[in-house]
Amino acid sequence: MLSGVTAVLEIEGLRKTYRSRFRGARQALDGFDMVVEAGQVHGFLGPNGSGKTTTLRTLLGLIRPNGGRMAILGEEVPVRLPAVAGRVGAIVESPQFFPHFSAQDTLSLLADAGEVPQARVPEVLELVGLRDRAKERVKTYSLGMKQRLAVASALLKSPELLILDEPANGLDPGGIREMRDLMRQLSASGMTVVLSSHILGEVQQICDSVTIISLGRRVASGPVAEVLAQHSGGGVVVRLESATDLPQAAQVLVAAGARVDLKPDHLLVTGIEKPAWVTRTLAGHDLYVNELAPVTVDLESVFLELTGTAPVAGQHRQVDQSVEVPA
Repeated sequence: MLSGVTAVLEIEGLRKTYRSRFRGARQALDGFDMVVEAGQVHGFLGPNGSGKTTTLRTLLGLIRPNGGRMAILGEEVPVRLPAVAGRVGAIVESPQFFPHFSAQDTLSLLADAGEVPQARVPEVLELVGLRDRAKERVKTYSLGMKQRLAVASALLKSPELLILDEPANGLDPGGIREMRDLMRQLSASGMTVVLSSHILGEVQQICDSVTIISLGRRVASGPVAEVLAQHSGGGVVVRLESATDLPQAAQVLVAAGARVDLKPDHLLVTGIEKPAWVTRTLAGHDLYVNELAPVTVDLESVFLELTGTAPVAGQHRQVDQSVEVPA
């Protein structure tokens, strides 16, 4: 049963199968689970074809699932979706706007349709940086400007839950930073943000927690720091006063029970409980450590490891060609 007092979004055992004459049955979601706590910026990550967009479209009632349960703001969906729709703002894939309307006209129409006060229109235009271009036709906008307009439309209702699919698409570096700052500002105000993005460096900077999906299943979830720590391997980089001593040091550590990868200028040591053990063990053989540092990992390397999508020399990975990585 779905649970969690502070959970804004809950998914349990979600399944979706697509069928076509050409490909037969394809399982897009295979018992997928996800929980997003209130007030977080939550990163929703996965390779192309992993089931991210299917998940978001199913949550919003655009696709009918084959099984599983979902809840938004404590209400089960899709049955209770009309009751919470006014408290959710979303961009899924690339929203389309009337090309001959201005941004101001577009948002004004959307505000009327959603029974939102017109005073909210200039507020969201200011938030996304379109204030000075608001009266120009959308067809003159760059991809990044259209994306800003899409975010503005999702913010019109001052939602409690904001779902953004690739919000940085088409933005220049300055725009990406502005979007990052806006997400933090919204989170600080109490809004919960679910962010789907392939710019993993940005996700690592901005998100409190993440869920990673591959082949329709959850392969990792939790606070960003914890997900990274779980896949750091607990290794340390060891440098000695003299690099010529590295082969001898490697032999000493292996004999003492460690796993060692010998590099040209350092050792990568794993399978140890405490880094200080390395220093003591080597000092006992008159080998002295010059540098001892924990191995750090980033979200991109963890993502590639968990989804089996790391590039392989001489191969051209196809869409949907993820690999099931053993737990």
